[in-house]
Amino acid sequence: MFRKIGKKYQETALIKLIIVGLIIGILIAAFAPGAVPVVAVLGDLFVKALKGVAPILVFVLVMNAMAQKNSDASTSMKPIVRLYIFATFCSSLVAVAYSFLFPTSLKLQVAEATTKAPSGIVEVLHNLILSVVDNPVHAIAEANYIGILAWAVLAGIALHAADDKTKVILDDFAKAVTKIVQWVIRFAPFGIMGLVANAVGTSGFSAFIGYFQIIGVLLAAFFTVALVMNPLIVYFHIRRNPYPLIWATLRESGLYAFFTRSSAANIPVNLSLCKRLGLNEDTYSISIPLGATINMSGAAITIAVLSLAAAHTLGIAIDLPTALLLCIVSTIGACGASGVAGGSLLLIPVACASFGIGNDIAMQVVGVGFIIGVIQDSCETALNSSTDVLFTATAEFAERAKEGTLKASDLVPEKE
Repeated sequence: MFRKIGKKYQETALIKLIIVGLIIGILIAAFAPGAVPVVAVLGDLFVKALKGVAPILVFVLVMNAMAQKNSDASTSMKPIVRLYIFATFCSSLVAVAYSFLFPTSLKLQVAEATTKAPSGIVEVLHNLILSVVDNPVHAIAEANYIGILAWAVLAGIALHAADDKTKVILDDFAKAVTKIVQWVIRFAPFGIMGLVANAVGTSGFSAFIGYFQIIGVLLAAFFTVALVMNPLIVYFHIRRNPYPLIWATLRESGLYAFFTRSSAANIPVNLSLCKRLGLNEDTYSISIPLGATINMSGAAITIAVLSLAAAHTLGIAIDLPTALLLCIVSTIGACGASGVAGGSLLLIPVACASFGIGNDIAMQVVGVGFIIGVIQDSCETALNSSTDVLFTATAEFAERAKEGTLKASDLVPEKE
């Protein structure tokens, strides 16, 4: 019997289970308040598990990415990669702008010691430099994400010259850690049930005000990037009306990614769309899988918005230089985001660390991210995946535009 229940649980889509957990958590807080302390333990366990696995995940993923990096990338790939990185950085700028316009406070358990704010960019940079040179073992044990990031990059560069067998072992280790994260996230419905029950039981339904506002800020940033910023980038490169291509990528790639919530799972859809757009197969066969790894505009938005929400909750004033630093950290973090559902959320502590926000607070924000992930993660993945095709096409169409061979019909994919 238990085996059948377990099998059914594994086969059910995670998003459905999260919705059920969310509803049950609200019902427990509303009709069985005496059970809230018991159920809240599940939320604490979930956050504790995330805190345990996140430092190792960041270290291994970044180190593996640097070690596997192909320094002999073809010339045709360079403009695509530049578009990926530039768009991700610009997306974080949009996210920061919306966060400044609509500052959001969240219901977090804040200890007095964690509320000391850095005085400005000088103190932030001072803390960053000290964090970078931390002992790597101590950095992982204490969840010093800046130190973890620095040591992972250095280790990855050092391992770049290793033989292929070593790189295969490193890649297998990265996959194993990612698998462990998938197991932890699979228990998200129980954790969310506990977190929601505790939040509603402690603060009442006013706790949802912050959730709705943060969703509003995220959606505003997602749609601004998809319908304003990306069209401007495309137009600048091809000097044609970009919206036929924008609508095609959103409709035929973004819609699928919205429901699969995985850029990796959407790769076959994107390859098919590139083929129907008449793009060079030698290029898109590389750029699409690569984009599923490093083209993460939506992830940059999530990391920036939730990190600034944590800063606002703690009363930390963010000046423009610090905000720019956050954009850089968000871009780097987004490019290293795990390929599992909700993977970008585990990079939030990296951005929070640049403000001096402790891991306990950062992981509570990650928990909030999982609560709103029913909407956030679907929209984030739709933006991430659709732009893989968009910028692959833009790079090739830009070359055709220079040659005078680009036609308006090229921007519309052939029917299947």
